[in-house]
This record gives sequence, C-alpha cells and structure tokens, in this order.
Amino acid sequence: MEFHTFGNPSDPVIVLIHGMLTPWQIWEEAIQHYSKRYCVVVPELDAHTEETVSEFQSIADEAKKLAAYLKQSFGGSTRMICGLSMGGRIAAEAVKDPELHTEVLVQDGAPLIKLPGVAKTIMKHSYRNIIHKSRNRDSKVLESCKKDFLPEKYLEAFLQIADHMDDTSIVNIIDSVFSDFEFVPYEKEMRILFLHGTKGNEAVSKKATLHLKESNPQTVIRCFEGYAHAQLACYEPQKWINETEQFLINKNA
Repeated sequence: MEFHTFGNPSDPVIVLIHGMLTPWQIWEEAIQHYSKRYCVVVPELDAHTEETVSEFQSIADEAKKLAAYLKQSFGGSTRMICGLSMGGRIAAEAVKDPELHTEVLVQDGAPLIKLPGVAKTIMKHSYRNIIHKSRNRDSKVLESCKKDFLPEKYLEAFLQIADHMDDTSIVNIIDSVFSDFEFVPYEKEMRILFLHGTKGNEAVSKKATLHLKESNPQTVIRCFEGYAHAQLACYEPQKWINETEQFLINKNA
C-alpha cells in the first residue's frame, strides 16, 4: 500500500479510499476541492499500486495498514474517511480500531454483505477475464470498463494496475470483500453517511445499509434512483463532492 497526501499536513485530515480496479486518481476532483482546507490522504491499495507490484491479502490487512499509517502520521485523528465500494469496506473495518478516531465516515456502495460461493466464483472468473484482456489491450473490454466504472481519462492508470495485478490478488479480493462483516457499534460521536444507487448489484449495498443502521442508528442513507454502482463518485464527482461536503459541514444532517 502506498499513500499520496495533498494540502497542508497540519490541517484536519480527510481520507479517500478507491474501489476495486479503480485507480486512486478517481478522486482527482475531490482532492482538488478538499485539499484547499484539509490534508487529503489517498491510499493506493495493494494490487492497485501502479509503480510497484504488490499483492492483496485481505480487507483486514488493508484496514490495519491504513489505521497504522493514520496513527503514525496524524495521531489517529481524521475529520472524514470516505470509501468507495471495496474502499468502503476497508474504511468500515479500519474505524473499528479504538485508537483511530474520525468525525465522519462516508460509505459509497460498500459491500458489507456475504455472498454465496457460486456468486463469488462467477465474480472471480469475470474479474480475471477483465484483467487478462485489459493486459492484452482488448478494445471491447476496455470500452466496457469505460462504460461501467472507468472515466476515459483514467484509462492509462487503470492499465498500469492491470499490468501488475495477479490472479491471487483477484481471488483474495473477492473472497475477502464478500465474506461476513461484523457489524459493531462505532463511536456514537461519529456520523455516518451511506450512499448507494438502485441498479444492478447495488441491491447488495442497500442490504448493507439496513444492517449498518441497525448497529449504528446515526447512519444517514442517501439513495440515488437509477444510479449504478460507483456511478456518482466516478462519473459525477462534483455531485459526490456536494453530497459529502454538505454532510460534513451540517452536523444536524
């Protein structure tokens, strides 16, 4: 795992965690917006490092690395931690650390629900196919990626990820992301925003919100009708920024 920081290190910290197959640069607009007033930390998750080869072990391992970095570099105090898809699951795991404190947790389409083995087998095959064909620069697959989760300007960054990601990481990601998640009560002072759409696999996110709110009644749920998984953050970043900014500054939300 690598870390990119932007803004003044002495300002309050905001963390932005990307999702599976998504390069860290997906947060470009959010970095530009928030780094004017905050120190923005953007992890480059394992198996998604562009300059070096790294292997993804588990959500728990990623969460521990993130928490360790935030404690060592910033005393464990953050203003807001945002996680997109898999990044949301990592964030939800990391904030269980009693030495990590954040005011706001933002979950965007976080898959906090276990999936059956058959579904995971299908997903492993699908993601291996995407990575293998992307590595071979298959035009149809790349067009599909741009349509589903990858704005074209981030294509080159994604291809660097594809060139490095191995099958073991893909298997570990799917097994870990879609395993059981232990819902626990977080710090009562921590406010939680959960964003999700309604298309396709967002049904998984919708189920997750119900469990999260049951264990953490302070959770606020925002549903975007007709939106696909990660669509808001990836394709309408300014709208995503507006949503998170309003929640961040409005403590009565």
